[in-house]
Amino acid sequence: MKEEMNYEEAMTQLEQIVEQIENNELGIDELTSKLKQAQRLLKMCKDKLTKTDKEVEKLLGKE
Repeated sequence: MKEEMNYEEAMTQLEQIVEQIENNELGIDELTSKLKQAQRLLKMCKDKLTKTDKEVEKLLGKE
């Protein structure tokens, strides 16, 4: 997973992982790996949303 991934790319990857899990496309070893990847993607998305929220609040507070 690249570090400079944007929010939309991360969400697309998360959707693909969920689809694979729902369709029982993963073996147990791959499932563990995909769940770890999903956890990292979720954290990254949450961090980006938190950062964006703070920036918007800061900008709106200056007006």
